[in-house]
Order: sequence, then structure tokens, then C-alpha cells
Amino acid sequence: MTPLAAHIGRRIAQTGPLTLADYMAECLLHPTMGYYTTRDPFGPAGDFITAPEISQMFGELIGLCLAQAWLDQGSPDPFVLAELGPGRGTLMADLWRATAGVPGFHAAARICLVEASPVLRAVQAKHFPNARWHDKVAELPPAPLFLVANEFFDALPIRQFLRDGPGWRERVVGMMPDGKLGFGQTAMSPLTALVHRLEDTADGDMVETCAPATAIAATIGTRLAAHGGLALVIDYGDWRSLGDTFQALRGHERANPLEAPGSADLTAHVDFETIAMAAAPARHSRLCPQGLFLERLGISARAEALARNLSDARLAAHIAGYRRLTHADEMGLLFKVMGLYPEGSATPPGLEA
Repeated sequence: MTPLAAHIGRRIAQTGPLTLADYMAECLLHPTMGYYTTRDPFGPAGDFITAPEISQMFGELIGLCLAQAWLDQGSPDPFVLAELGPGRGTLMADLWRATAGVPGFHAAARICLVEASPVLRAVQAKHFPNARWHDKVAELPPAPLFLVANEFFDALPIRQFLRDGPGWRERVVGMMPDGKLGFGQTAMSPLTALVHRLEDTADGDMVETCAPATAIAATIGTRLAAHGGLALVIDYGDWRSLGDTFQALRGHERANPLEAPGSADLTAHVDFETIAMAAAPARHSRLCPQGLFLERLGISARAEALARNLSDARLAAHIAGYRRLTHADEMGLLFKVMGLYPEGSATPPGLEA
């Protein structure tokens, strides 16, 4: 049993079963035993690899997308260039390098990183010693906002509800007779927040909600409407939540999410519809598969240009990275991209209908 498992067990004994959101928050963000607060989880030696770690092309194209949107909106100066959950800072570093030739972009940018992990903040500071760090999106300066959230929303704590006739049972985490953590359900009750889901679900269907995602999207939308800018949300998920998508990753393999709390990454698919609705009055683009988005931004041409200077193992790794980002059997269809932007602004590059 991990120390965090013992802590969670004591909490359950004192106050009863935890919502899945409370369980995820303990596992991921406990100040001294949480997954994100105690380690660097990225790369081959970690538990998972994100798109920026797969290929420099990902961050480069994201940067050019943001820079074009900045130009389209009149090149505001100054503006906030922000990333939510920047990991090692790889995406922002590639983005920054790719936009060096955009006149005025670097001079006007104020880099702000929203990061909860002290371990990762230290890694990010090596790339951007002059950046400003924030604990919450609401702390970002009031200015035009050009923001990227890549695999950020999937790690926010969710709650799960099972349809039961006219109401719902919440899935919770409690202690089993053998002393291990296990899933249980609350009594059925109607939920005002899920009344609209009675139309498209049947008994036994599961719906996931994410209050933190709603709050963060609302803050971003308000900022965009007031000051202008663009937010790119890139994650795995779909337009509307349906089914159990809660999962754990440890050593690049699926793991039991209730086993060894604090030692694995916990995520769930993103409900893009909820984010889009919460971001009003900002507009939202149509949901676009990541592969199509990157192709529209020119990843094939960039891949060919980079390949000219590579050979043997480096060339093979480059081709594999390109395929992983774009192919339908890899990240190309599973991951989606949505842009949030002010009323009256052009649709962001790569997200045209």
C-alpha cells in the first residue's frame, strides 16, 4: 500500500466514500504525495509521451497558428502568450523558436505558464527564466490572450454518473471488505445539471462531468471576449461525454486506477461540448481531428524539409513521429483540436469549416 493509499483510506473512514473528482485530486495534486507534485512524468523514462515530445513539428505549427491569429487580430502589443500544463516546456520552446521570424511577435509577448507542479516549474525555468508562473488561469494578466492547452483538460478531476431511470447514481471510491479501494454507487437521485442528458442516454449509460474544466473555459472565454486572442484546446475526447473513459497510465501501460494511488497518471476523455458552451460569449470552432489540423497547417511540407537533413535511425524516428501525430490509427483521429476566439475574429488557421 502506498502512503497516499493509506491517507485516502483514513479519509474514507472518517468522511465516507470519495467522489471520483476528490479521488483524482488527491492522487494527482496532493502537496507531498501527489503524482504531478512529486515527479517529472514525461518521456521514455516516465509514464507517457505527449505530442511535443514526439516531434518538434507539433510545437512549431502550433506557434505559427497562434502567430497568424495574432497578426489577423491586429498584432496587439503587449499580449499574453500562455500555456496550461506546459510539462517540460518543450511545446513553448518549439513554438517560440518557430515564431522568431514573425515581426514584433516576440517583443510583444509576455510568456505566462499555468503549472501546479513545483518539479515541472523548475524544468520549465531552464527554458524560460523570465516567464511568469501562475497557479490558476484566473491569475493571467488582463490582456489579449493567445493560449494553448495541450493534454491539459484530460487531467482535470471528473465525476461519473450512471443513468437509472429518471435519475442518476454517482460512482464513488470506497473501501472494500478486503481493505482495498473499490468502486461503489450512491442512491439514485435526479440531477438538474444532467436533465438535458436524459434525452440521449438509456439506463446504465455513464456520463462524465468536469466542473474545473467548465470554470476554466468560462474564464478563458471571458478573457477572449474582453481582450481578444485565441485559445487552442488539444486533447483526446469528443463533442459530448458518453461512457467510462477514466484511465490510469504507469510506465506507458494501462494500469488499475485504484491500485497504488499517486504512482500513475489519471485521465479521462475531454467533453469538448461543455468547454465550448462554458466559453461563451467567445466563439468556438468546429472540432477538428489533430491529424487534419496539422496537415492543414503544413506538417507534410515541414516533415519533408526536415527529412532532407536526416538519415538512418534519425530519419526513421522522424517518420515515425510524423505518423504518430497524424495517422488515423495513432493520434490523428483520437486527439481533437478546438479553437476559442472572440466574436468578429477570423476562424483560426487549420480550423476552417
